[in-house]
Amino acid sequence: MASATDTANPEREAPARPRRSWFSWLPGSRLGRLIIVLNVLGLTILIAGALVLNELRRGLVRARIDSLSTQGELIVNVINLAATSGEPAPHLDASAASEILQILSNPRSQRARLFDAEGNLIADSYWVADRVEWRVLPPARAREDGGLSLDLNRGKPPQEAESEAERALRTEVRRALTGAHWAGMRTAGSGERVVSVSIPIQHVQAVLGVLTLEASDVDEIIAAERRALAPFILIAISVTLVSSLLLNSLIAQPVRRLARAADRVRLSRARAISLPDLARRDDELGDLTRSLEDMTHALSERMDAIESFAADVAHEIKNPLTSLRSAVETLELVKDNAARERLLGILKNDVKRLDRLVTDISNASRLDAELSRDDPRALDVGRLLADVAHLYQATARPGDVQVAFSAPEALEPVMVSGREGPLGQVFRNLIDNARSFSPAGGEVRVRLERSRGQAVATVDDDGPGIPPDNLETIFERFYTSRPKGAAFGGNSGLGLSIARQIVEAHGGTIRAENRRDEAGAVIGARFVVALPEARK
Repeated sequence: MASATDTANPEREAPARPRRSWFSWLPGSRLGRLIIVLNVLGLTILIAGALVLNELRRGLVRARIDSLSTQGELIVNVINLAATSGEPAPHLDASAASEILQILSNPRSQRARLFDAEGNLIADSYWVADRVEWRVLPPARAREDGGLSLDLNRGKPPQEAESEAERALRTEVRRALTGAHWAGMRTAGSGERVVSVSIPIQHVQAVLGVLTLEASDVDEIIAAERRALAPFILIAISVTLVSSLLLNSLIAQPVRRLARAADRVRLSRARAISLPDLARRDDELGDLTRSLEDMTHALSERMDAIESFAADVAHEIKNPLTSLRSAVETLELVKDNAARERLLGILKNDVKRLDRLVTDISNASRLDAELSRDDPRALDVGRLLADVAHLYQATARPGDVQVAFSAPEALEPVMVSGREGPLGQVFRNLIDNARSFSPAGGEVRVRLERSRGQAVATVDDDGPGIPPDNLETIFERFYTSRPKGAAFGGNSGLGLSIARQIVEAHGGTIRAENRRDEAGAVIGARFVVALPEARK
């Protein structure tokens, strides 16, 4: 009886997937979300720190301006009371105003200057405190004669910078001489940023002078600001380092492990990739690992199947070749014509068997390629079975086993998604198998029906049936058990294996069972093919 190989393999248990992460609400992939979150986190820390410190800086400058304004208004009020006179015309007593400025100003933390109505400087707290502007001298340079020289001009602010600072001060004073209160930041002659307040000294409506207070501790404010920013910078750097290490651990190292595992498979040191810890991950690397594991396991199983198939082919081909060699060697020694005819008959049968075997082996080896080459399409199984049965009926000879096809008259077309060529081969193999075990003049009956969303085709014969222990074994490759009286060499043992492979590739099932009469006696074999119906 013809046979085939059961190509189904037990499926490996899929690894359990972990629970969804807390940032799974973000769009995109898991690794993509992780990279975005880690990079945005460090940037957010820096931005938040800059915003906080910017507000802190503005608050510190504003507080310094308020302090200078309060102090300046106090000094201006005292000068108005003690150093101004309205007779015969409003004027400012420069000497008295200077004394008041000396008493009330604080030259250690700020600088106070007094200007008259023309904008001329008449008093400076630095004069009173004997303070001068200073800066660090540049390093000494070696002279050609071996001595040292000190370039005092080196490192000085450019003259244009000093002029700009003077122009800024004059502009501030002129605005205050119009009666406006000015407050803000500007650059001093030393190049430092200072907080400055200019308050007009007024007697009634007349502006008699301007008091300017400036604090040069802005650099200290900025230094404090930078010190406050340092923790944010350190936190951002730490987050960046941690995220880099995390990404290296989550992406770079697993990818390296996958590459090494693939190299081991490529170098034939392993048959398949197995990284269960990576396969349990619920991200792209987990998907990639599972896909690579499945692919390499499929390749390993395919290699095992090829090795087994090659061994079976060698064994099956060796049998007819051994018979051929024995018959050829014996033929030279036999003189009797009847015996020679029997030997020639054996040779013909062995050649026919070998030809059938090679043909089926060729078909089996091309089966995967044919199944992957053709795209499945909607197929009327009833029409296909009717055409196959009609072909056998048209080529039947007297005494041959007949093939009959039947289907309910009211049955609508039963459509499946499949490939007509391979499915036709399935039914031809089943019919050929049934004819080979049916008695001469018997009948093989093919029937089609619909059952629970499936197209179910049955092939019945009137042969001796199948031993119960072999109902599954007959689908193994090169199954050779034959009932008594069956013709030797009529089948290659691959027909049912090919049929099962094609049916399972179409998502269906095939099974064998015995037909019994009312008394329970076996009256033949039945093969049942179930294919899922195509969606309308």
